[in-house]
Amino acid sequence: INTDTKIFINRAIDVGSHESYPGHHVYNMLLEKNLYRDKGWVELSLYALFSPQSLIAEGSANYGVEMAFPGDEKAKFAKNVLLPMAGLDTADIELYFKALAIKGTLDYARNEAARGLLNKTMSEYEAAGYLKKYALMNNETANKSISFIKKYRSYIINYNYGQDLIKNYIERNGGGNNVAKRWELFGVLLTNEINTADLVKK
Repeated sequence: INTDTKIFINRAIDVGSHESYPGHHVYNMLLEKNLYRDKGWVELSLYALFSPQSLIAEGSANYGVEMAFPGDEKAKFAKNVLLPMAGLDTADIELYFKALAIKGTLDYARNEAARGLLNKTMSEYEAAGYLKKYALMNNETANKSISFIKKYRSYIINYNYGQDLIKNYIERNGGGNNVAKRWELFGVLLTNEINTADLVKK
């Protein structure tokens, strides 16, 4: 959990779902049970961070937030549970989450900033400016993103591109408006050896 920057109430929901249920903890637990212990696939006892598996791991963890809190459930949970617990005002929380959803559509700007840094077509100063202009980041968040990109390089695409791959796969296979089917398909992704190529097959 990142304690380097200030976080807002929505991140409590995002981080909890992404890191635990139905995100990373569930994913790794199910892979260990179904593939390593049940099938004896010893190679699954190691997880190379810079590998195609991370595209599915991060993508499913991000998509898992929407699985656990579909539609306006995040706003409702924040309004009815989290904000009262923190003693914070609940006024306009629905508008806040709508604004976050709109801002989220700008997230691919991080990929372009990473491309610029890694290809050396952007300086750190230019990349930070790009993130502030096109991803609406403040100085603190933009600089933290630059630091992440310098350390983890193209790993950053796993979060947004990975999430879109998972989302499109589930919707393409009948999980769009069918909640039960959506969970069934999500479960298949978390319990089987899935290649990234499988996610883009028609």
